[in-house]
Amino acid sequence: MRTALITALAVILLTRGLAMAQTTTGRSVLGTVTSFNPASKAIEIKSDNAAPVPIKLSDSTIIQRIAPGDTNLRNAVAINLSEVAVGDRVLVTLGSNGSDALRIVVMSANDIAKRDDAERQDWIKRGITGIVSAKNGNQILLKTRTPRGDVQQTIVVSDKTKFRRYSPDSVKFADAKLSKLDDVSVGDQVRGRGEKSADGLKVDAEEVVFGTFVTKAGSVVSVDPALKEVTVKELGNGTLFVIRVTSESTIKQISNATEARGAPAAGTNIAQMIDTLPAAKFEDIKPGTSVVVSSTKGAQADKLTAILLIANADLLIRLATTPSGRGGTLVFGAAGGGGLDVLAIP
Repeated sequence: MRTALITALAVILLTRGLAMAQTTTGRSVLGTVTSFNPASKAIEIKSDNAAPVPIKLSDSTIIQRIAPGDTNLRNAVAINLSEVAVGDRVLVTLGSNGSDALRIVVMSANDIAKRDDAERQDWIKRGITGIVSAKNGNQILLKTRTPRGDVQQTIVVSDKTKFRRYSPDSVKFADAKLSKLDDVSVGDQVRGRGEKSADGLKVDAEEVVFGTFVTKAGSVVSVDPALKEVTVKELGNGTLFVIRVTSESTIKQISNATEARGAPAAGTNIAQMIDTLPAAKFEDIKPGTSVVVSSTKGAQADKLTAILLIANADLLIRLATTPSGRGGTLVFGAAGGGGLDVLAIP
């Protein structure tokens, strides 16, 4: 679904909505504030997929804030220079010299985080996730793993349901493409959000996100902090593969306390367990520890770009491979709005 992971809807809307509001005065830069000196009014913006851009503010620069998800600049409100912070998303309209800011529209990093969390919680509350086992008319039948065994769930779609499919080799929900029911295939990981039945086994879906994902587990052989890469010996076959971690990747870890408690309470699935795991840093990944990684299916089987990476994952591996004491296979998916035993959400 951050994971969970994610890849925020708010950022997507900022990119699409505010970009359409650019003026013809000069070029505009959309990105994230990486440094800011209020005294000198110098600000640096890391534009998307480009090098940082130094920008100069002045007393005449218009500074406004807009709420995450709002695409109408008429709703922007004036703020003080002191309210701009590192990590904020901004759209800057530049003057003809290419460095002086005429206008800066800010989307607060704190506001984005709050919206992302609310979105993630809604996917958890009103969503179901699983692997597509069959399609029957306007119904997508799912198989979902729980500690008590496999459970069948149903996503009911209509002509109003919005479909998105994750792109190969991308961890960004922004890269997910508009799609349709015909594109959903058996074996895909899918999550639907909408009106949920009382027993939690059916959703009349407003939105469906799906894709073909790869999940691997194994023991960390080495860690390259410079490249943000982790080399792992795969569980079962001993094959080496590389996990690449980006700024879009979500990292979590199972604490020693969680490991000691063991399996979650009855009725709790692996998705819910993952949702509660604490965030971790790349530096927390150490050689010799176990990891589980979820990624979109890309061109190279031995190189994955992490959507969700879970460290110290022995407990998770045991739960995923031996539910109810039976053998099985690890099944996860994409992240963004939350995890699961298929992690497929924006």
